[in-house]
Amino acid sequence: MSQITSLYVYKVVGQASDGVETQDLVKGLGLAPDGPIDPGQMVSSAEYYKFFAALADRDPGGVQLPLRIGAAMRSDEYGAFGLAWKSAPNLQGSYARSERYGRVLGNAETYALEESGEGKLFSLDKDGDGSPGMLLSNEASLSAVVAISQEVSTAPFVPEAIYFKHAPRGDPSVYENHFRCPVHFESGRDALLVNEESLTAPNRLGDETIANFFDHHLEQELAALDDANSLEKRVQLAVAQLLSEGVPTLSLIASKLGMSARTLQRRLSDQEQSFQKLVDLARQELAQQLLRDTDYSLAEIAFLTGFAEQSGFTRAFKRWAGQTPRSYRLGMTTS
Repeated sequence: MSQITSLYVYKVVGQASDGVETQDLVKGLGLAPDGPIDPGQMVSSAEYYKFFAALADRDPGGVQLPLRIGAAMRSDEYGAFGLAWKSAPNLQGSYARSERYGRVLGNAETYALEESGEGKLFSLDKDGDGSPGMLLSNEASLSAVVAISQEVSTAPFVPEAIYFKHAPRGDPSVYENHFRCPVHFESGRDALLVNEESLTAPNRLGDETIANFFDHHLEQELAALDDANSLEKRVQLAVAQLLSEGVPTLSLIASKLGMSARTLQRRLSDQEQSFQKLVDLARQELAQQLLRDTDYSLAEIAFLTGFAEQSGFTRAFKRWAGQTPRSYRLGMTTS
């Protein structure tokens, strides 16, 4: 079944015109109207497209709605995926990460960076039947790519052209005014054309060390997706994503994995595994990764691994690795 991140549901709702009723539509997807927003929580892409189309029908600004939604997106809202995007050295690196790691936001859409005679095409390929909601989603997706490219790049970003497979849903000038470039409809592709200068301009927060850290994290997410039967891996990954907010409860992790707390506890017990042991392992692996691959201070790493105090982190790390965090980091730099 094709799925898509529930983040998009909340962004759609956030851009609805004043007075438009949305709560019933959100509840219809099994989501709470007031959140919390979790990019890792998925909804059926087919149901999302129906939701999007229903909301656009209610909204008096329906033609502009998906363009507004995309323009409101920011990289931080995408979690590790967005952080990998903005810490890449340039937009070419950002787009390459979308191509590689886009599946962490759902399996309904994929991106590809392709050569073109006039530059490079960053193309979107989305699962679906061409329903009205899917077309709205395509417009929002390309608008979001432009908005986040403008956010992260040091150079003013304007695409050379935008391409849509579908016919315009209204006045074409609305699209051209939004994207500030030619927009081609019924073109056989959903894509934006980008010139080499825009692709290679440095990103504002481009940092190879940080980018590599998030790449490693996203590789783990992909591995968990590819090994859906590995419950232990999925639990550890879900725990690691939440540690900066404190140590998550079994109930919270179970909810993220789409099951009850009792079911998760039973399935772990069947594998002779405990939730607390997996939490401990997730903290250990994340701590070692941060010490090895980043320049974060020990206090920052303590916070990111769910410890209120650096002293508690140091004691736990000595129990895990038989040495202090500082000694472990020094050993990594000299080996």
